[in-house]
Amino acid sequence: MRLKFILLVSVIFLAGSFNNICAAEEILTWQECIGEAAKNHPDLIAAVEEIKQSQAGKSIAASTLFPQVNANANASRTRSAADSAPGVTTDSYTYGVSATQLIFDGTKTIQDVKAASENIKASQQNFRFTSTQVRLNLRTAFISLLQAQELIRVTEDIIKIRRSNLELITLRYESGLEHRGALLTAEANLAQADFQLSQAKRDIRLAQRQLTKEMGRKEFTPMMVKGDFKVTDPAKDEPDLESLVKNNPSLQQLIAQKNSAEFSLRSAYANFSPTLTGAAGANKAGTHWTPRGDNWNMGLALSMPIFEGGLRLAQVSQAQGLLNQLKENERSTRDGLIVSLARTWAALQDAIETVGVEYKNLIATEERSKIAEAEYATGFITYDNWTIIEDNLVQAKTAYLNAQANALLAEANWIQAKGETLEYAQN
Repeated sequence: MRLKFILLVSVIFLAGSFNNICAAEEILTWQECIGEAAKNHPDLIAAVEEIKQSQAGKSIAASTLFPQVNANANASRTRSAADSAPGVTTDSYTYGVSATQLIFDGTKTIQDVKAASENIKASQQNFRFTSTQVRLNLRTAFISLLQAQELIRVTEDIIKIRRSNLELITLRYESGLEHRGALLTAEANLAQADFQLSQAKRDIRLAQRQLTKEMGRKEFTPMMVKGDFKVTDPAKDEPDLESLVKNNPSLQQLIAQKNSAEFSLRSAYANFSPTLTGAAGANKAGTHWTPRGDNWNMGLALSMPIFEGGLRLAQVSQAQGLLNQLKENERSTRDGLIVSLARTWAALQDAIETVGVEYKNLIATEERSKIAEAEYATGFITYDNWTIIEDNLVQAKTAYLNAQANALLAEANWIQAKGETLEYAQN
């Protein structure tokens, strides 16, 4: 009766896992996940808006190079309180147009425009960096769900193994060939496998929510993913790390920021130059609408800073300090990226080789399990020896799955370390 009850519980758990999988109507490929993330991920959208802000900043800086034209109109009424003409009301109307044009400012505005252009490049590289992070997070979530799905199958295989073991031990126990401790251990092993299946189902739901977030979806819906555990970017030969790092968006962003700081320093020096501006205007004025009196003006204005309490010197010092800081940040980032590339490449090779080792271990433990089961059934080995072999088989199945998932994660980290964006062709 106890055996029947335990087997019934196992069947219920298995049925629940199948129902959970069938409830997920949507099946997504990796490319479909990429497509959704590219359109909907909030971090990418925010990075695009940052580029637009930088482009607007350049337009703002360049606007000073163009004529500044203003139109004006004015109407007023004045009542006199003088003794000579008490209570006299006078109307005044004017309208016209005026314009100013920057002629020379020591190239300050030109340097500001160049600095703004570099800021656009920096924001574009920030978008690339954001894309690499989104890809890594998306790939991690995809692999987690793929692993959770496969873990259901592996756990169901483990339950079959544990159930078969329990059936064999029960027969031997009822025949008086096995002790009660062996029977209780087999029941506990099956209960442990049932728990792991229940846990795997919860892991699937968590992985689904994580993938939903990384795709940028606003609402959660159950889903499954379709893929395999094949590493498509193994990088068997150690690459030229110094060449790879040159295109990394983190480094390119710092280079653009450094170039912007150089132009900002030149702009700060240009602040010491005189500023020459041309102005012109024309208007009509009179005491009735529409006024008929014509007025016009034209001229040049020259300004030159003489003393401002050290303001411009401080601005130069500030710009120089920022430039020096960014130069050192660039060097530090380049060195750090090379180390990171070397580390992630080595981790990828270790993970790939581990998959091969775990596969061979799985094949060996499966063969040993077949032999041991037959030997135990005929009494050639004891329960203690047999259960160790069975435990090794269970562990080998899980270890092989974990090794496969870890290899895919190592590949994703390697691709991110290279600076590849969401649109990277490989998985």
